Amino acid sequence: MAKTTFPTVDKCTSIGREQHAVVADMDGTLLRGRSSFPYFALVAFEVGGILRLLFLLLVTPLAGLLYYFVSESAGIQVLVFATFSGMRVSDIESVAQAVLPKFYSSDLHPETWRVFSACGKRCVLTANPIIMVEAFLKDVLGADMVLGTKIATYKGRATGLVCKPGVLVGKNKADALEKAFGETQPDIGLGDRDTDTPFMSLCKEAFIVLPQPEVKPVTMDKLPKPIIFHDGRLVQKPTPLVALLTILWIPIGFLLACLRITAGALLPMPLVYYAFMALGVHVTIKGTPPPLAKKSIGQSGVLFICSHRTLLDPIFLSTALGRAIPAVTYSVSRLSEIISPIKTVRLNRDRARDASMIKKLLEEGDLAICPEGTTCREPFLLRFSALFAELTDQLVPVAMVNRMSMFHGTTTRGWKGMDPFYFFMNPSPAYEVTFLNKLPLELTCSSGKSSHEVANYIQRVIAATLSYECTSFTRKDKYRALAGNDGTVVEKPLLKANKVMGC
Repeated sequence: MAKTTFPTVDKCTSIGREQHAVVADMDGTLLRGRSSFPYFALVAFEVGGILRLLFLLLVTPLAGLLYYFVSESAGIQVLVFATFSGMRVSDIESVAQAVLPKFYSSDLHPETWRVFSACGKRCVLTANPIIMVEAFLKDVLGADMVLGTKIATYKGRATGLVCKPGVLVGKNKADALEKAFGETQPDIGLGDRDTDTPFMSLCKEAFIVLPQPEVKPVTMDKLPKPIIFHDGRLVQKPTPLVALLTILWIPIGFLLACLRITAGALLPMPLVYYAFMALGVHVTIKGTPPPLAKKSIGQSGVLFICSHRTLLDPIFLSTALGRAIPAVTYSVSRLSEIISPIKTVRLNRDRARDASMIKKLLEEGDLAICPEGTTCREPFLLRFSALFAELTDQLVPVAMVNRMSMFHGTTTRGWKGMDPFYFFMNPSPAYEVTFLNKLPLELTCSSGKSSHEVANYIQRVIAATLSYECTSFTRKDKYRALAGNDGTVVEKPLLKANKVMGC
């Protein structure tokens, strides 16, 4: 806490600030947490993997000693070197765009945000590397200017060093502020520690943010831009303790995942439910599934319309039903194809060919499809492709929900072949499969409804069941936001139809 006496941030009025400029520190001020370690750890793990995270964790005690007993700058430089050295700049930028905003936004300080969001011009002055924080601050919080530490690069890779004038702490912050604003004096300065005093003294008004671990963060609905898409494997913010537990668990979790996947792939489907329960995978079944179609009397198969959480959705649908349900898919890895316990067939995004293929599969029996076309982690449903509604009137909506405590079982930027492994590496993953009522005939295309009306209706029904929100976002929107492309998959040679996994 700063020695110079400043009033606390709760004393700052936020009314009539539309023309004012605010300058805020980040860690401990704009964010509740005073440590930037978790965000360095996220970059280390997502770009460098478990070994880079281990290296960062090992040097953290040294960084702490330097930070508290020598200088903040020296401690931060150790974290920068351990995290960034040798990494491609493009990889760091990708993590900053797709992974970090979710974690940053879940830690916003409510009082600071109240003042910061009320001002017309918003500037953030931080010791954090600007490459880590700029995407979140500008895209999510609407900051107009971000002043932070610049990392040194060579031939597209980070050297682990910082550019002059060094880490932005103390006098460096004040100098950066004067250079950015010139003779104009910012209206409000917000900080939380002694080294923020120099820049806070340059503002017309200055307020201190006191450490308050018990304060609740800003809720997601209060953000100017909701975070619908995000990437990364880690579910929890990796504090030093969480990072250590993650590193220790990964070898154990990988072996456990292999055992769970083997059980799902080799056992008869009626036994998979019990095997999963014995191995710590919880499967909850709600609703009443329809009976198996009787081909002997000419009944066509039922088309299960599933919300899409991971590529394992059709596997857990089959587990809930006690029989293997074929599924159509767009893109899966070759490894996932090899370990698949169910029959699926790839879509090729040619409407006529896809429609013909789905009709043929329905003649053979039940089928599962995920019309969103890609997964979404947050409580939102993406737009449903309407093709399925044109092909059959036997439609059963299925609401899928899963729970993961350590690792996400989906990725946009990474290798999708590890998706099932990461899901099953969670200590106690869970799936909830809710079978909804079969769509009445009068709500299908055969009664004059358009395919888009049917698809939108099913989307709303599933969303209402899950208390989710419907959106018009698509696979292209997700991949453009997280990976910088439209998610198009180059067609590869197909394997046999009984050796493909996912949806």
